[in-house]
Amino acid sequence: MTCTASVIVATRNRSALLAQTLEALSRQTWPASRFEVVVADNGSTDGTRAVVDRAAAAGEPAIRYLAVPTPGKSHAVNAALAIARGETLAFTDDDVRPDARWLARLIEALGRPGIDFVAGRMLPIWETPPPSWMSSALYGVLAVPDNGEVPTPINTPDGDVMPIGANMAVRRAVVERVGGLRVDLGKLEGTLRTGEDHEFFLRMIHAGFRGVYEPGAIAHHWVPAERLERRYFRRWLYQNGRDVARLEVSYPVAARRLLGIPRYRLRQGGDDVLAFVRSIAGGDRARRVAASLRLHWDAGYFRESWLATSTPFRAS
Repeated sequence: MTCTASVIVATRNRSALLAQTLEALSRQTWPASRFEVVVADNGSTDGTRAVVDRAAAAGEPAIRYLAVPTPGKSHAVNAALAIARGETLAFTDDDVRPDARWLARLIEALGRPGIDFVAGRMLPIWETPPPSWMSSALYGVLAVPDNGEVPTPINTPDGDVMPIGANMAVRRAVVERVGGLRVDLGKLEGTLRTGEDHEFFLRMIHAGFRGVYEPGAIAHHWVPAERLERRYFRRWLYQNGRDVARLEVSYPVAARRLLGIPRYRLRQGGDDVLAFVRSIAGGDRARRVAASLRLHWDAGYFRESWLATSTPFRAS
């Protein structure tokens, strides 16, 4: 039968988690003969190759191993895209367990008129119970943004839902038109660099492509205990604020600026300060922590916008 979909999984030194991802993909309700899995190994030094070989030995779905030595997740994803055979290109990560109907729901959503890309629903798998200060306002940092149970159009760059590489799918024509991920963005060992998903999303929207949030395409994302520290959130949000500011240079919004910062962002920053002050008075610890951490995002964004110390991103 024709290969209708390719599932792209970039990996590095997560063989135990990857084995669970591949097991979940082997249980998809979408016919195993009609999709493939491409595992792009970004320089693993553990037993990743053996894990992939064992999974591939089952026969279906077809699983292909691709060694990508150039460091950076974006390099791995792009290399996988170059050999993928499906008309639907689905993306997940090596620490994600998709539900059995995940791929079927993504493909069904792409079959709707006018839909070019799909964002699925993310739910957490906690290694340890989350701390008392954790709230859904912080789930985006952990790549588990649960956007609810209602399908939602994705037609603008500033909506409530943005697809992320742990759970999304696009038509092949999208990648052929706008290209793959930016290689100067995305995960790189030793850094908290982000932005590759955001920039790819902006490129799709600016190219006229339209999407949908499909809550039935559920994937569960492993959240390690080491990421449940406030220090991690502070560092991630500060870096992400910088990344978003740099992206906005290439995808500017029509707004008046002061010291290089859009005035609406300054107003938003003021609102964030007030929200933090109110949270102190309110006595809700989770709300207070979320409000304080938001200020770290603002600091990163304002620093990058004001100093403009980095080269802006430009779409290829």
